[in-house]
Amino acid sequence: MEVINAIGRRKSAIARVYVSEGTGKITINKKDLTEYFPSAILQYVVKQPLQTLEVEGKYDIKANLDGGGFTGQSQALRLAIARALVKINAEDKKALKVKGFLTRDSRAVERKKPGQPKARRRFQFSKR
Repeated sequence: MEVINAIGRRKSAIARVYVSEGTGKITINKKDLTEYFPSAILQYVVKQPLQTLEVEGKYDIKANLDGGGFTGQSQALRLAIARALVKINAEDKKALKVKGFLTRDSRAVERKKPGQPKARRRFQFSKR
């Protein structure tokens, strides 16, 4: 099997993933998964597509993560891994789609409006 690549985005985070057959090693920006994401919750989010298809020890994953915060990066990585797994085996698409791993979360930060301190927050109103 050759190297399969895919891309995932969330907020302002971008994940580029390269999946090949191997022992289940996940490397992010030349660091191990546990080193890059110390939080167990974020590690779980990244591994969700692999656990759904029960292929955790089957593929080596190399990822380049850029932009955003740690939550956005982990979710972008999850999307990229799910897309790569579908490229490898098209029959897995239904199982991943049901769980929502193939849907790009398009929510992003709303822009700040002029005459207001934040996007929706207004300056305090004073009657007198």
